[in-house]
Amino acid sequence: MIMNVLFFKITLLIYFVSTVLYLLTVIRQRETAERLGFWVLTGGFVVHCITLVVRYVESGYAPLTNLHESLSFFAWALVGIFLLVELRYRMAVLGAFACSLALAAMIISGISPKEVNELNPMLDSWWLPVHVTLAFLGNAIFAVSFGAAVMYLLQERMLKSKKFTAFYHRLPSLEALDDLNYKCLSFGFPAMTMGIISGAVWAEAAWGTYWSWDPKQTWALITWFLYAALLHGRLNVGWRGRRAAILAIIAFLCLFFTYLGVNLLLPGLHNFNALEGM
Repeated sequence: MIMNVLFFKITLLIYFVSTVLYLLTVIRQRETAERLGFWVLTGGFVVHCITLVVRYVESGYAPLTNLHESLSFFAWALVGIFLLVELRYRMAVLGAFACSLALAAMIISGISPKEVNELNPMLDSWWLPVHVTLAFLGNAIFAVSFGAAVMYLLQERMLKSKKFTAFYHRLPSLEALDDLNYKCLSFGFPAMTMGIISGAVWAEAAWGTYWSWDPKQTWALITWFLYAALLHGRLNVGWRGRRAAILAIIAFLCLFFTYLGVNLLLPGLHNFNALEGM
């Protein structure tokens, strides 16, 4: 067995355990499970770092070029961002969401082809790790924002209807969730912007044009405008709470389609099959 696959499976197992612990925290409200879940997840993140390094050593290039590698990298970025958020906000419910999403990404990554292939000449550039890392950091930050926005709307609905379930008492305050949503936007939008700019510069070097209206580029621009509108609304119009949460959810769904839907369903230069077959 290739070493990176072995480390990948160990990471997947640890993420599964941490997901169970965070779900137990939400269901049973066990602080011990929350603390244990945090440390297990931290250990999983360290093993995941080793997985990526080993994959890099075995392949000779940044492990970011196919569905297996990109989903694994997204899970790594999501877990890393959540661990930073957890140190500041201590949101067990968000941990259950982040761990579940990371675990789902790892499972899909695990059933995708894992072979180490020769690098496509079009991807043989130092722009590859720069562009993809910035893009995935933005994706991971906005995934956390999406989770916070969903929790905001759930809690607000319970407050308005005055129908409080046991889950209500597990949720952070509306103020904390709205603040986290704004913080994610403040860090995620620059990362997304730099990812798009670096991609355009790389495209000019590889294809001779900064912008070709490839489906991936088009949807990335649509997503960028949605987050730009959300940032503008927060800074200049005073959007907060429900309106900001709804737009954060819509923008992330668009972002999710830009990442997976476009790459898997639409023809273009960013299609996984096209990248592997060039």
